[in-house]
Amino acid sequence: MKRLILFLFAVAIGTTYPQNPGPGNNSANANSTAVTADKLNAKVQTADSSAEKIYVLTLNDAISIARKNNKDVLIAGQDMSKAEAQIDEAYGNAFPQLDFTAGYQRFFELPSLFIAPNTPFNQSPSTLTMKMGANNSFSTTLSLSQVLFSAKLNSAIEAAKEYSKVSESNVQATNEDVELAVKKTFYSVLLAKNVVDVSRQSLDLAKANYENVSQLYKQGMAAEFDFLRSEVQVANTEPALSQAENNLVLALNALKNLLGIDISKKIALQGALEMEEVPAGVIESESKMVLERNSTLKGLQAQEQLLEKSIQIQKADYYPSLAAIGQYQYQSQDNTFKFSQYNWASTFVVGLQLSFPIFNGMQTKYRVEQAQIDKDKLVLNRQKFEDGLKIQIENAKLKMSEAKQRIGAQVRSVEQATKAVSIAEVRFKNGLGTQVELIDAQVALTRTQINKAQAVYDYLVSKSDWERLSGYKK
Repeated sequence: MKRLILFLFAVAIGTTYPQNPGPGNNSANANSTAVTADKLNAKVQTADSSAEKIYVLTLNDAISIARKNNKDVLIAGQDMSKAEAQIDEAYGNAFPQLDFTAGYQRFFELPSLFIAPNTPFNQSPSTLTMKMGANNSFSTTLSLSQVLFSAKLNSAIEAAKEYSKVSESNVQATNEDVELAVKKTFYSVLLAKNVVDVSRQSLDLAKANYENVSQLYKQGMAAEFDFLRSEVQVANTEPALSQAENNLVLALNALKNLLGIDISKKIALQGALEMEEVPAGVIESESKMVLERNSTLKGLQAQEQLLEKSIQIQKADYYPSLAAIGQYQYQSQDNTFKFSQYNWASTFVVGLQLSFPIFNGMQTKYRVEQAQIDKDKLVLNRQKFEDGLKIQIENAKLKMSEAKQRIGAQVRSVEQATKAVSIAEVRFKNGLGTQVELIDAQVALTRTQINKAQAVYDYLVSKSDWERLSGYKK
């Protein structure tokens, strides 16, 4: 019994959500501040004014809180903000660039002017040198430049826009991944609670049977073997209940972690582990839309467009660039620091600057090749993901169908096992049955109840996987 409960619970809470390379619904959700306890106070259960608060959450409540508090969602939101800032940065390169510089130089040896021989300024046969300037030199410069044409600048702006689309897809996919993880963990908690309830019911049956056999044994109407078996059954069932209760706490803590709720807070879930069937027609029609609606695939497609822009950026190095420039300079030189006596001179110039790449060791060619290879690799990864997506959607459909069949079978099994326990109790009381028969019937009832809960859980998890893959929304 204990091994069965441990195995089923391990299956229940063993689900983790995929870390997407990528790509929630919108950046606003991702950038929202964390939900505080005050926002949860709308649904609080307390036994009295001094009792500790228990926050009661539905599945929709849990998903809403996770979209605001979950760390992965918040990180995706920061990436989206970064992408928006990169767009602004790219546009900033198209605006005029204005720079101011100021400098001071101290000449320990003044520069020299060379005057060629046999010239009007130097009629001697030897070259003359003449010291120029002063020991102290001060200058201030104001420079202005404006790009008039740059293929690389235009490509960079387009690339920044594509990166924003990639980040938006990542936010959507992250939100959907977190929603999937919340659903699975929420269902795991419900399953764990169901296991606790079944284990407690099994313990109550074992204790009731022990009391009954104990009375019969004292009256000499039951064998000592039957009395010992009933006592051992209670002893074996109690640890299983304790283990199930511990597993429930672990599942609740996992859910708190996903929701960004402090582990010290107490939460309770509102809802039951019940099958929420999706009509077969809806499953078939919506599964055909997987390649159009899957957010992770959209993210890969956006990355493909981004890499295309990257190729254009590298190719832009083949083209010239043109900029308008202007400069105003104010300077003076003197051997003293008597600034009031300085003679200052100014210079002002405007012009055009054309830059045309002629040869750079074929670096541009190889950078273009690398960018093209990166895009080709991504195309192959996208095609691989599409193929895997088709397989995953079929697997989810098969698991839903199989779980649905198990649910039907287990419902009947629970009814039959419940009836078998009643019959075994009557037979034992009338001396027609054995203690072994009764214990076997009780164990079979516990097993079928847990199997039914596991089947419902498997269906809900498979349905959640299918909804994530297909992009289906109710």
